[in-house]
Amino acid sequence: MVRSTEGERMYGLFEDLYAGTPWLGVNIMSNLRTITASKAAARPLENCNTIWEIVHHMIRWRENVLKRVQDNVLETPQHNYIQEVVDTSLEAWQATLEELKNNQSDWKSFLESVTEQDLHKMYEPNRQDYYKHIHGILQHDAYHLGQIILLLKFV
Repeated sequence: MVRSTEGERMYGLFEDLYAGTPWLGVNIMSNLRTITASKAAARPLENCNTIWEIVHHMIRWRENVLKRVQDNVLETPQHNYIQEVVDTSLEAWQATLEELKNNQSDWKSFLESVTEQDLHKMYEPNRQDYYKHIHGILQHDAYHLGQIILLLKFV
């Protein structure tokens, strides 16, 4: 098994977006660490998700895509991983951030061992290769980070 230098580069992109210095100038954790549980659970704009709901959505999609690129076929639930947060305690918010951290570690482990051949594998349900899935989840995180930054202006 020959490890992929592209996998290592992609992990660099994951790490920059998570807690480093990405091109877009903001990262996920420097913003989430500053948010209280009450701000994360606030719904400042009617008909919009809360920051917490967005973070849960991000985690679930990161898990989904990671399973896909590990050769698992999954169905996306009707709610698309957007669900109301019931426990809005400080402990629950800290657990959510810990869950995101653990998922980041899972991605690191995967990308450190991914091969060039793996990146060309096809996910049959949507006929996209694993390379596109991995870049897609990076784009997904960046998109939702923008929403979080915007919502922070209102909480």
